[in-house]
Amino acid sequence: MTNNVANTKIVAIRFQPIGKVYHFDASHVEDIKVGDYVLVSTSRGKELGKVVSLLTNRSDMEEEGVKAIERLATAQEMVMRRLWQERELEALINCREEAAKLGLRGVKFAKAEFSYDGSRLTFLYNVEGDESVDLKELRKQMRKAHRKSRIEMRQVGPRDVAKLYRGMGACGMEERCCSKFLSEFSPVSIRMAKAQGVSLNPQEITGLCGRLRCCLLYEYEEYVEARKHLPKRNKRVVTPRGEGKVVDVLPLKDAVIVQLDDERKIEFSRDEIEPYDELHALKDKANQPCEIHPNGECTCGRR
Repeated sequence: MTNNVANTKIVAIRFQPIGKVYHFDASHVEDIKVGDYVLVSTSRGKELGKVVSLLTNRSDMEEEGVKAIERLATAQEMVMRRLWQERELEALINCREEAAKLGLRGVKFAKAEFSYDGSRLTFLYNVEGDESVDLKELRKQMRKAHRKSRIEMRQVGPRDVAKLYRGMGACGMEERCCSKFLSEFSPVSIRMAKAQGVSLNPQEITGLCGRLRCCLLYEYEEYVEARKHLPKRNKRVVTPRGEGKVVDVLPLKDAVIVQLDDERKIEFSRDEIEPYDELHALKDKANQPCEIHPNGECTCGRR
């Protein structure tokens, strides 16, 4: 473990094309560059990863520390990695067939992943609902079929499955966000759709994974910040054309739609409106009679 991060050469590594980034110390490796493949030790054993960036700002990493990479991958290891990857589809098909024979229901096997040297074979699966699935017998069968590999069964969420399957997004993009650039998933709530005025129709806010669309998060903070400076719906306001009630809020335009007392609906910018309650409170205060102290001074300060 490296303690003095400021004096080390830190690189960011990915183990999957659009996967989470991990940081490692590459101080002892000369001429390492983006695009190189390296061997590192992880909690799952040795893995082969790709260098995606060289870090220059490392102030936030001093407390957690970083592990050192072992070395650059050899040409033979790269060829070995490709050969094992070519066997992943066959392993996945075999796993699905055995699961069907065992009568496993409600479990979907999405991908089989060999480590670069074939020493580990991981099956990624998703379970429908909250029910647990006993995979002991299936794991036993996979050990018989792949005797040279350590078998792992790893459960993933529906968003991870959609990412693995790729395909067109619900919005019409040729490739889903999760498969194109999202390296991690952030929590998404129905509150985010409401804040942006998005229809709550499930077909419009649900992704192909069956969960709320990740894109609801993209502009949420901008909408929240914009709404802080605008009146809410049904609030009465004073406009250049008279008093009325806010019937719609347009956060990104910094404006609102106001229904005037004569039923007309007109769009006004934030600078053109004043809160009804505050304005009338000021008028009432201005019309109140002054209270005079015994010393003759006015309490309101108007005279």
